[in-house]
Amino acid sequence: MHKNNRTIVVVTSVICLLPLVFSALVYTALPEQIAIHWNSAGEPDNAVHKAIAAFGLPFLFLAINLYSKMRLLNDPRREGQSQAIRQISIWLIPAASILLVPVTLLMAMGTRVPVVLLGSLLVGLLLVIFGNYLPKSRQNYTIGLKLPWTLNDADNWNKVHRLAGYLWIAGGLGLIAGSFLLRQPLAHIALTVLVVVVLVLVPSVYSYLLYKQESGHVSE
Repeated sequence: MHKNNRTIVVVTSVICLLPLVFSALVYTALPEQIAIHWNSAGEPDNAVHKAIAAFGLPFLFLAINLYSKMRLLNDPRREGQSQAIRQISIWLIPAASILLVPVTLLMAMGTRVPVVLLGSLLVGLLLVIFGNYLPKSRQNYTIGLKLPWTLNDADNWNKVHRLAGYLWIAGGLGLIAGSFLLRQPLAHIALTVLVVVVLVLVPSVYSYLLYKQESGHVSE
């Protein structure tokens, strides 16, 4: 592994584990059971022992970080990755660890956090950012819409990611607006599901249609 890549792996891994310090400081104040999942009404519906939440979650983020870095940094086509999205992807999991682990523990200690609303807002922001840079991404195996037809044809990839960029920005803005306008947690979830389905389905269908169109031209 390149020296710079090793540094990235080490630094991001250390950041993933930083919440362990906070966990140790507040451990005695934590209840025995800590919620780690919430239903459509924003109410907790799944809990684990405080030791698992306090000390296990940072290691879970560490494992996710190591897997994502293995794929991202060793992509044979990494030169096609959008550098902006690459940088966001490098720091996204460590950022999630230092944000979500303390928030989870603080909520267990009684701090009120609108989980569903904040989730919609953060996903919306990420979609806007990613959508802005998706058209700049070229064929690679890690970042972008890795469909059989986009990976097989550079023109297909470019057209699909140009469309996806507009859709992701629009979807992200919709989620951000919904974060402020919608009052019911179920409405936030329904909007998020709708946006995700559209963002996945429309580019996939478009890519397939481009493939069929090109195949028709070739056969003629």
